[in-house]
Amino acid sequence: MSSSPVPDALLGPADVRELAAVLGVRPTKQRGQNFVIDANTVRRIVRTADVRPDDVVVEVGPGLGSLTLALLEAADRVVAVEIDDVLAAALPATVAARMPQRAERFALVHSDAMQVTELPGPAPTALVANLPYNVAVPVLLHMLDTFPTIERTLVMVQSEVADRLAAAPGSKVYGVPSVKANWYAEVKRAGAIGRNVFWPAPNVDSGLVSLVRRTEPIKTTATRREVFAVVDAAFAQRRKTLRAALAGWAGSAAAAEEALVAAGVSPQARGEALSVEEFVRIAEHARHTGNHAETAEIAENAENKEPGPQ
Repeated sequence: MSSSPVPDALLGPADVRELAAVLGVRPTKQRGQNFVIDANTVRRIVRTADVRPDDVVVEVGPGLGSLTLALLEAADRVVAVEIDDVLAAALPATVAARMPQRAERFALVHSDAMQVTELPGPAPTALVANLPYNVAVPVLLHMLDTFPTIERTLVMVQSEVADRLAAAPGSKVYGVPSVKANWYAEVKRAGAIGRNVFWPAPNVDSGLVSLVRRTEPIKTTATRREVFAVVDAAFAQRRKTLRAALAGWAGSAAAAEEALVAAGVSPQARGEALSVEEFVRIAEHARHTGNHAETAEIAENAENKEPGPQ
């Protein structure tokens, strides 16, 4: 590994504002931009993410580069995905200026993260990101699905989203994000982040979520899309029993009941009570009986939008 970076390589509050002024950048709500201005916070994120010297880290939404520089201190290589034209153009120069001895270990992909299907260089082993709040869940799920080599993930998201991602069955905030994240990984809350470490300070609290990919994927004869279609249908009408909520998905309430009973799930239960494994069993039964008329359409529609507060 290259020599250690200079002590003041990370961006502080004055650095962030100066860089933004030079670039003519104002953080936009449209893209959920809130730039981290505290070096201690980004180093804490890197420690919590358990970034290792041999890691290839992918970062989504690097912004001005606060977290990027901290990741470059610890990882073997960092690939940043940035959609903003001005920020994407500026970041390589920021890395070269502040951490020249690590610049060759950095790559930038100028793209919408939801459209990324490949990354330059070695396969990523970790995902660490301050995710824009308005697209956090779909981006996270897309990256986990597209890059199965990502073993460890740590994302900073809106506190409510963090709660939903890490929720267990039976919780009031357990919903679509909880089940889908658990399909890929063991998920847990990994801390809180104060509002004063951002510029501009958001009007919501932030939380860290750790996702460690399952060492063995859930064994099932159903596809991920088929399982997710059951999940989407169950929570689209979460106050209804599963017999009623899954009627459209199964073709009728009777067909839904048949699938539920065969899967060992009470037709009177609600989606919030089911584990990902139980959703898998329902999808498997539907696959074997042909009771999954709307599976592809439901899954396709659901994956193209941000789940609401479920």
